Amino acid sequence: MGAPMMHLAFLLILTVGCTEFVSAQRTPTISYISQEQITDIGGTIELVCSVLYASDYPVLWMKVDRYRQSDPLPISTGSSLIIRDSRFAIRTDPQSSTYTLQIKDIQETDAGYYQCQVIISINNKISAEVELQVRRPPVISDNSTRSIVVSEGQPVRLECYANGWPIPRISWRRENNAILPTGGSIYKGNVMRIAQIRKEDRGTYYCVAENGVEKGVRRNIAVEVEFAPVITVPRPRLGQALQYDMDLECHVEAYPPPAIVWVKDDIQLSNNQHYSISHFATADEFTDTTIRVITVEKRQYGQYVCKAANKLGTAEKQVELFETIIPICPPACGTGRYAGAAAISTSVALVFISAILALFHRNFNSRH
Repeated sequence: MGAPMMHLAFLLILTVGCTEFVSAQRTPTISYISQEQITDIGGTIELVCSVLYASDYPVLWMKVDRYRQSDPLPISTGSSLIIRDSRFAIRTDPQSSTYTLQIKDIQETDAGYYQCQVIISINNKISAEVELQVRRPPVISDNSTRSIVVSEGQPVRLECYANGWPIPRISWRRENNAILPTGGSIYKGNVMRIAQIRKEDRGTYYCVAENGVEKGVRRNIAVEVEFAPVITVPRPRLGQALQYDMDLECHVEAYPPPAIVWVKDDIQLSNNQHYSISHFATADEFTDTTIRVITVEKRQYGQYVCKAANKLGTAEKQVELFETIIPICPPACGTGRYAGAAAISTSVALVFISAILALFHRNFNSRH
């Protein structure tokens, strides 16, 4: 063999030797890992990790905590599962050096970061990770407002938070889609502020959390507004004949429920043979109060005062009872005694009218 041929052979041997040396020293790499996975509870996902130059190194799947609240959880090494859970399976493809981790019947606790690791030495590894997000329906948190009691004119802050994935959207509504104190029938956001609450703002508010997973959830929030009494009188002047009963009425709106009294001539009235007082609460904030004047006497005509008081203030309204000649029904004809009296009065009136008609008829005939 001539010198040129020997020189070429030497170069080829050197090149092959160097190539094998470099190949042996190549660092393992992760060539591919799955993108972020999003699935529903009960679903199945597959996480894929492909590696290069790692045939001589352990390849692991781990579940890791980015925030280091718990230790990493080893799931598999090579083609073998470490974790004993029938929901997990590992598949390997030697041709493509691909390691596929399958998880079935996904649970909420499966959410997190999964890391593919190639262990090079005790203190050296390469890794890549993929996040698994599990869609979860909203659950309203315990730190949300449940109910609130506030005085009229004070500021109010209603809060609502919810867990779930995707992150739930929070909106506010009122019962029967009534207008919110903030304006409109819907308010969006975790916190709804009312600068100065009014008594008209009291009632049930709904915090609604939605994220597109199943149906949204709702929490009812009772908002009670304390306010001073407001009195309305349906009939400020009422007439009745002597010796007949008469009812005087007031409608009281207040919270907390007020103390209610009836007063005449600066004397507080009570239940006795002359008066019967009753209170009927139609709701927490509404009370109807009635005083029945029994068998009206002359001294019982005049001004009656309905008074209501709670810790936020007082209010009063007057109702006048005046004398009439004819009994007023009701309540005058509401009992058998009054019905009988009314019947007698009617009979007397009919006799009187008949007499007048007879007299008129007789005079008419005498002229003709």
